[in-house]
Amino acid sequence: MTQENRKTATQTWDKAGWRAYPRVQMPDYTDPAALQAAEAQLRRYPPLVFAGEARRLKAQLALAAEGRAFLLQGGDCAESFAEFSADNIRDTFKLLLQMAVVLTWGAQMPVIKVGRMAGQFAKPRSAPTEVVDGVELPSYRGDIINGFDFTAEARIPDPQRMLAAYTQAAASLNLLRAFSTGGFADMHRVQSWIADFVGGPEAAKYRDIANRISDAMAFMQAAGVNSDTAHQLSKVDFYTSHEALLLEYEEALARVDSTTGLPVAGSGHMIWIGDRTRQVDGAHVEFCRGVQNPIGLKCGPTTTADDLKALMAKLNPENEAGRLTLIARFGAGKVGDHLPRLIQTVQSEGANVVWSCDPMHGNVIKSSTGYKTRAFDSILREVREFFAVHKACGTIPGGVHFEMTGKDVTECTGGVRAVTDEDLSDRYHTACDPRLNASQSLELAFLVAEELRNRREAAIRPRPDAVAV
Repeated sequence: MTQENRKTATQTWDKAGWRAYPRVQMPDYTDPAALQAAEAQLRRYPPLVFAGEARRLKAQLALAAEGRAFLLQGGDCAESFAEFSADNIRDTFKLLLQMAVVLTWGAQMPVIKVGRMAGQFAKPRSAPTEVVDGVELPSYRGDIINGFDFTAEARIPDPQRMLAAYTQAAASLNLLRAFSTGGFADMHRVQSWIADFVGGPEAAKYRDIANRISDAMAFMQAAGVNSDTAHQLSKVDFYTSHEALLLEYEEALARVDSTTGLPVAGSGHMIWIGDRTRQVDGAHVEFCRGVQNPIGLKCGPTTTADDLKALMAKLNPENEAGRLTLIARFGAGKVGDHLPRLIQTVQSEGANVVWSCDPMHGNVIKSSTGYKTRAFDSILREVREFFAVHKACGTIPGGVHFEMTGKDVTECTGGVRAVTDEDLSDRYHTACDPRLNASQSLELAFLVAEELRNRREAAIRPRPDAVAV
């Protein structure tokens, strides 16, 4: 699609046009004047990300759609004002780098690193209110909207929180950019972190992979390829993403790219539409269709073929490569019931998409101790089912999408450093959904790397009936 055609296509779109469409999962602010003041302030702020960065991410995602790159997307369920710190940002960034190196070994291709960071403040909820000890109050919808404390005052939507979220996102991006280019992301440093993880006896089964990564790094060093001679080894491309749920915030930060004249979401490099807000004629789809950023679309069990056809036509009418990522989230044991029909729909439309697996949101359970949790084995099972279905369909598993943290929390059960139901109360810090901790996340990366390696080896293995020449 040419630049002029894109301009023509967006002439029928206005960044405030979503206000005329049905809206769901969004707050009703009680003080219109305060809301208008907060929006006006945000419109004066600089964008958090830039159009060129979003275009670069889109180009890399186009490679993932072709099987020439792999998407790793991960981070907090919902970012918190109270837990915001440089250490938390560092630890999650560090963990994503470790996971990316392991996945790169398995896939033998570039890994696109996208954090659920610097914008993941709002959360959809299954009910508008919650009851505690007989008291009913509005649900907590994320720090950008209202407070976590179970009080009537805290649960009132406050538009000033959008300004606090912007400030935190800007500070997060500042640090992430420094980490990405300032030597912290050096490949040799990351490899040593992986070696530390597999040093314990409980991780023995991953030591072979870690040793192979170490051997590869040693070979490059001996060949004279190091951080001094190959600048690519000391820096990484790192992108941010979040669910575009609070549209007042998204609209205020949308900008027109001065180099192309096209609208861009300035709130994050990639934004996605949740399974609860993907109505074809709804406000969220209307906003997202007009910005040029890569768009994610969550696809759950209720996504029909007709839904998907209409959404692909609206969100990516020119079938642009890298524009649309379909994030499958069905639940362990259910992938085979739903993913094949959606793959068939995509194939019948000839659509360019990246297929990504979110094994988190379909696997939430209540533990025997009363905590909301996710079982590591269920998460792993859904990932394996995702790969198996794509293998059967002859299509490309392009990425994974995890809720995780670099901290040593106890929110999901299982893993080699086994977390039990009884352990959940030790370090259960999430404000919304349970996250994989650092150990569980890296273990999952090793297991996904094995799937990627098996897929790669199967692709190059000669057929039994092949004739040698």
